[in-house]
Amino acid sequence: MLSISIIGSGFSSLSAACYLANAGYKVSVFEKNDYLGGRARQLKINGFTFDMGPTFYWMPDVFESFFNDFNKKTSDYYLLNKLNPAYKVYFEDQSQITIGDNKKSILETFERIEKGSAKKLDSFLKNAESNYNLAIKDLVYQPGESLFEIINTKTALKLNLFIKTIRTDVKKVVKHPHLRKILEFPVLFLGAKPSNTPSFYNFMNYADFVLGTWHPKGGMYSVVEGMVTLAKSLGVSFFTSSNVSEIKTKNNTVSGIIVNDKLIKSDIVLSGADYTHTEKLLPKKYRQYSDSYWENKTFAPSALLFYIGFDTKIPNVTHHSLFFDADFELHANEIYDNKKWPSNPLFYASFPSITDNTVAPDGKEAGIFLMPLATGLNDTPETREKYYKIIIERLSKQIGYNIKEHILFKESFCVNDFIEDYNSFGGNAYGLANTLFQTHILRPKLKSKKVKNLFFTGQLTVPGPGVPPAIISGKIVSELIQKSLKS
Repeated sequence: MLSISIIGSGFSSLSAACYLANAGYKVSVFEKNDYLGGRARQLKINGFTFDMGPTFYWMPDVFESFFNDFNKKTSDYYLLNKLNPAYKVYFEDQSQITIGDNKKSILETFERIEKGSAKKLDSFLKNAESNYNLAIKDLVYQPGESLFEIINTKTALKLNLFIKTIRTDVKKVVKHPHLRKILEFPVLFLGAKPSNTPSFYNFMNYADFVLGTWHPKGGMYSVVEGMVTLAKSLGVSFFTSSNVSEIKTKNNTVSGIIVNDKLIKSDIVLSGADYTHTEKLLPKKYRQYSDSYWENKTFAPSALLFYIGFDTKIPNVTHHSLFFDADFELHANEIYDNKKWPSNPLFYASFPSITDNTVAPDGKEAGIFLMPLATGLNDTPETREKYYKIIIERLSKQIGYNIKEHILFKESFCVNDFIEDYNSFGGNAYGLANTLFQTHILRPKLKSKKVKNLFFTGQLTVPGPGVPPAIISGKIVSELIQKSLKS
């Protein structure tokens, strides 16, 4: 039986592990930290439970499809709750817009704010649905090895959608600045500015408004636990606190990995860890991409995160809350163009205890706050504290409630932590942005061209950043590995 060693235990690694074990290979997963799940980890303090990584559960069909591939359902592993409202957005003029849990209510919301917008939005969403079906059925399940993968799909008929941008399309749908921000915000999950993101990716609006926003009971880590349970049932072995320090080769072919100073012989090595870090485990002559290659890429943002326990329930907020009460464009420019700390930041807040009583003690609230940042910033305790105060003051002002006196504790996570805990290039949180010149074949390859039987998966490869794409990436690379072994 051929042995496959997987580096890292994030969503893409867990996905690949399941598919490869199911195909009959001996699969072992090595995780340097003392927990499984990679960035999708938990923080537990005094009865509170926080998702430290992803908090949005979008594209539920991708999760369902993954478990269906093993004759299972998501409900076999965790319970899902569709959020209503999906989220609330706060603006600088103190106005708020609540997004409901179905298209009909969302169309009514848009029409109420801008007369005539509902019809245009409905047409926009039908186009977005077409792109979603095209993406999910064709494009995103391709390994990015050849341009013919695109040409051989209906995508060829829509190449103009890779030339136009999300911003261009949104301007045709609505004029109201608040509504434009709401339509542009989902592409932030792709890690790029709306002005740089191909309009093809408006399928994220379909995911948002039509498929809806969901929450797995217990948090996103419940998904990790479900995938680990499935993997173990398929025979996957997991090893935590197992640092991989070197990838061994012989005759330009993988021969094993060094784990905690011990050689683990391997027929195949698959890395779900940071791509740049993984290549540094090889001699320089075997690395596909230079330092300058990575330095010239457009990375999705890093983030400053706070995990806060409150001694009371917080009024006037929803499970997911977006604070766009600052200059949207300025923040984006400071992240992508100027590479500096934002002068007046946007931020996102999640209060999962509003809909999930398992994540906080009775009568108390768990709050997760995220502020998108440029990568490579100088991260200091003083800077974190500065922005913590800004977030708390802005939130209190928007909801008309002084939350400062109800804070029991806070923990933070930022650039330095992404580097230390995940070997993340520049401290990025989401991988490479899905810009025009970083889509499909223009992303780092799943298969090494310099070392036989070495493969990669995750947010720096295809299809891109986000949890559903990571799960898809694991499936794609597992199929590529099996194809390679048969050739």
